[in-house]
Amino acid sequence: MIAEELRGRLAAGEFAAGRVLPSEAELSRSYQASRVTIRRALESLRAEGLVDSRQGFGWFVAAHPLRQSLARLGTIEAQLEASGRRSERRILGFGFVPAPPRAREVLGDDTVLEVRRLNLADGEPFARVTVWCSEALGAELSRSDIERASFLEQLPVELGGASQTIGAAGCEAVDAGLLGIPVGSPVLVVLRITHRSSGEPVLVSEHVFPGHLTEFAVELDQVDDSLTPRGLRLLEAEAGAEETRRFAGSAGDCPRRRPGG
Repeated sequence: MIAEELRGRLAAGEFAAGRVLPSEAELSRSYQASRVTIRRALESLRAEGLVDSRQGFGWFVAAHPLRQSLARLGTIEAQLEASGRRSERRILGFGFVPAPPRAREVLGDDTVLEVRRLNLADGEPFARVTVWCSEALGAELSRSDIERASFLEQLPVELGGASQTIGAAGCEAVDAGLLGIPVGSPVLVVLRITHRSSGEPVLVSEHVFPGHLTEFAVELDQVDDSLTPRGLRLLEAEAGAEETRRFAGSAGDCPRRRPGG
């Protein structure tokens, strides 16, 4: 009976694809049933492909993760639209601030334009993004400009590409609230430096994705009996960890993330 009622709530769209369900304890109180009974109901729904679960995350509505290609520089909006999903952006913060250490190191500016935003897919949170732009280029942009389109579409320079570091982390409270996922659950953190065609850095950004909603893909070319990653560079463990700590620690009011995921 519980499985049937939950099935009806899912069919009615009460919980969107990828959305975290109430915990087993909450469902147990709601249905006045034991957690064993609740788990059996959820397991039957998982067998039907309607829900799924991950350790440390809980139960969520089954969803196909969005595959993002690493072959070219693109926007979250373009990736979502290419997959047939509706894209939306919400600006959380816009203003000139003292440059965080990492942004100052890369951009060479003491003051930068900082933009924090939430990207949504079909109305559901998909990514939290913070971008730091060089002061000279940021002076040409307004909040309405950023609400309308991405930096990549508006910067008055020819872009030459970007370097990215992708790592796993446990979601901290601020991002958990924005993304609607449990604290400590797996997230993918992308640290990106975008540069103009001449090689000069113009943007520094941090992108945080719920681990169950996105995955990254890269093509591998076969060269001399070995696989050479196209657009992918593996970091030594210690160097990669240090890079993530330095970058995450520069995110202003964004707290550091615990290792995890």
